[in-house]
Amino acid sequence: MPAIYPFTAIVGQERMIRALILNAVSPNIGGVLIRGERGTAKSTSARALAALLPKVEVIQDCRFGCDPFTSAAWCTECRERFPDGKVPETDFLVTSFVNLPISATEDRVVGTLDIEKAIQKGERHFEPGVLASANRGLLYIDEVNLLDDHVVDVLLDSAAMGVNIVEREGISFSHPSRFILVGTMNPEEGDLRPQLLDRFALSVDIRGIREARERVSIMERNLAFEADNQAFLDQWKEHENELSEQITKARTMVGKVTYTDRDLLSIALLTASLQVDGHRSDLVILKTARAHAAFAGRETINDLDIAIASELALPHRIRRGPFHQIEITLDELQERISDLQGEVAEEGETQPDSSQSGEEKETTKKKA
Repeated sequence: MPAIYPFTAIVGQERMIRALILNAVSPNIGGVLIRGERGTAKSTSARALAALLPKVEVIQDCRFGCDPFTSAAWCTECRERFPDGKVPETDFLVTSFVNLPISATEDRVVGTLDIEKAIQKGERHFEPGVLASANRGLLYIDEVNLLDDHVVDVLLDSAAMGVNIVEREGISFSHPSRFILVGTMNPEEGDLRPQLLDRFALSVDIRGIREARERVSIMERNLAFEADNQAFLDQWKEHENELSEQITKARTMVGKVTYTDRDLLSIALLTASLQVDGHRSDLVILKTARAHAAFAGRETINDLDIAIASELALPHRIRRGPFHQIEITLDELQERISDLQGEVAEEGETQPDSSQSGEEKETTKKKA
């Protein structure tokens, strides 16, 4: 197996790095679409992220890597093997990295049921597809804009539901399908339909680095990796371990991260003020903000978490004209959140006093 370039050795591209890490902390965010020109470390980053993620505990001999501690999400085979929900033995597997080819068909993605065997022998036989291989791992789709729209729909549906259900001629089979979804594309080769674009939780536009010293660092690190990849990996091993441990810790914390009504109002005001269609963005921002807080080691979200989440969740959802690209910075988002909160506070101060007693309310009714 060829050596994989270390994730922590990637130079620049902070937004892309952040989006990938936050999806690793909380895969239910819904994936990230990375749009950028050629040679900007898109595929390198995705592969490197999978390599530093911790091993996952799975049911022994399960073809789908079922989580032994969530029996409600087990595959059909595991539910039949362990009807009482108790698993005798488990294994630890490395986080999988699955690269989906552009030519993939729906059957190749979801898997197939052998109808002939079912009819002739009365046996149910399921041949796993890409979604089975990617369960609890990372599914990478290069040039996602060139993939058949229907296949993209299937992938996004499975990512959102966390389960893949295949039904043929009255026979059904299901298995868990939870993965970190990473799609990349070069906008010069065509864009995704808006409906599909919105289904990606986060989106990042990246460009080649213009700063000369950083470009020199990229060259030096790549040359060092090519000359002696093991020595280069050893050099970055400590950084990789630190980040891996931080992600693992954040995964255990993210479900405990709390938020207030004020936080929810800040998110709603922000998306409404930017005229974002639908409500998916609000939920994505909240999930991403919680993941960012957990990664930072905090148990509550704040305005900075919301702004950072919005920077990743909103650019591809903001309405734009045909000849211009909308870009909104982190500072602008923080300022907008602060202004919106200030407006709400002022409105609250000018509202009539509603803290009347029961007797006062009754008097008011009689006067009316």
